Amino acid sequence: MNSRRVVIIGAGMGGLASALLLARAGLEVRVIEAAAGPGGKMRQLMAGGLPIDSGPTVLTMCWVFEELARDAGFSLHELITCEPSAILARHAWSDQARLDLFADLEHSVEAIKLFSGVKDAEAYRQFARRAGAIYATLKDSYIKAPRPNLLELMQRIGLWRLRELAGLSPYKTLATSLEGIFIHPRLRQLFARYATYCGSSPYAAPATLMLIAHVEREGVWLVQGGMQTLAHALEQMAQQAGAEFHYGRSVRRICIETGRANGVELDNGEIIPASAIIMNGDVSALAEGLLGDEIKKAISPLPIKDRSLSALTCSMQAKVGGFPLVHHNVFFCDDYRSEFDDIFKQDRVPQTPSIYICAQDRDGLHAPQPAKANERLFCLINAPANGDRKDLLTSDIHSCAEAMFHHLNRCGLEITPLQGACEVTTPQDFARLFPASGGALYGRAQHGWRASFARPGARTKIPGLYLAGGSAHPGPGLPMAALSGRQAAHSVMMDLASIGRFRPAAMSGGILTRSARIDSSDLP
Repeated sequence: MNSRRVVIIGAGMGGLASALLLARAGLEVRVIEAAAGPGGKMRQLMAGGLPIDSGPTVLTMCWVFEELARDAGFSLHELITCEPSAILARHAWSDQARLDLFADLEHSVEAIKLFSGVKDAEAYRQFARRAGAIYATLKDSYIKAPRPNLLELMQRIGLWRLRELAGLSPYKTLATSLEGIFIHPRLRQLFARYATYCGSSPYAAPATLMLIAHVEREGVWLVQGGMQTLAHALEQMAQQAGAEFHYGRSVRRICIETGRANGVELDNGEIIPASAIIMNGDVSALAEGLLGDEIKKAISPLPIKDRSLSALTCSMQAKVGGFPLVHHNVFFCDDYRSEFDDIFKQDRVPQTPSIYICAQDRDGLHAPQPAKANERLFCLINAPANGDRKDLLTSDIHSCAEAMFHHLNRCGLEITPLQGACEVTTPQDFARLFPASGGALYGRAQHGWRASFARPGARTKIPGLYLAGGSAHPGPGLPMAALSGRQAAHSVMMDLASIGRFRPAAMSGGILTRSARIDSSDLP
């Protein structure tokens, strides 16, 4: 075994963060990625000869990436250019009913006052304060910390802060909590949508998720050159720190010796010894034995019923008219509950879906830009994670797409796709891209308060094997996945330090620096 080597399976956001921190600490890092480049779910598709962001398109918590770069001795903003959007999103229910939310609190208050009256405007102000308080309570105790159980979380928050603990509202669903806040049902629907950021139904997800409203108001960032620019920036920093990236290669199995992970076997039979392995992929791949039967015990399997949302997406170039799109747009269906009943109870694509559209040629920083002859659009509909079922009907997908365009026309948006410039991705496609997920894009659904403690942490039941990515703690989304990568890197370094001469006292920002060295004779 190479006692200074760490192998990372997957160059998604968690793997990139781990690679950067571990390489910066002086370890030998190899990243093995089956795709042609970094990013994982943060991917681009070519449509009509132009690249279109076709994964995560909303960047929040930019401080996570700034800290990550700074702790590794880099400056993020020397590598990427990003600016906060003044308009967080434009929401529509028809060609008349529209509402913008803004980064500026008072602008949103005024918009809501015009939309549904003074009482709801004041309710929004109180809602914003409550969301901010929940975020402040959980930021250090849960989001940035190793996965806790309930008692550990209470201890981190402080048992004397009972009021703040009660304010988390873990036992109420988000939808139920919003009924007691807003009068207008469309406002309840709008803020209930935050549950989908975790791949969940607002009718089953805890009210704690209202903290996402605060996270967005702190900044929705637009990255010049597209979201892939962020992935390439992290890759570049990791490479400069010494990490190696091997693309177009996949891992056949994780090797085990005397109960410890000690290397990986690639698809060509090559074996790479290592003292630690970080799995940056859907954790279900381990439980289902896709990386070897010996490794199945590393993680408990995820029941199919607990899978998060998948999606039906269209990446296209199109001529756009009518509705004044901004960068982020949401077109809500009339019956929100039926959408999630279709997905989680009927196991089918929604018959009347809500639609998210990222208009990537509209910056959202100023007034909407005039429509161009053709624009790049990314359209997304929530769908069940049943991509591994053999009996799915393509007719259901087609009828859902027809319902989508019909609803967009009702809202005044006219889309004429450029011929040959539309790429569709279904739950079946996502299931193939991310093995063992069934197409679930967020790991475990955040249904019920226990789900907050059910995601696995960085360490597994097998020594030497660690987890990073959106299906591990603290959860899905770009910043959360990056934080999981930080946790995985920290766990690797602490565990190696416990059996060697790795000086954990030499740390900066929660990571070990190059001044902390390893005596390889003391490692297995």
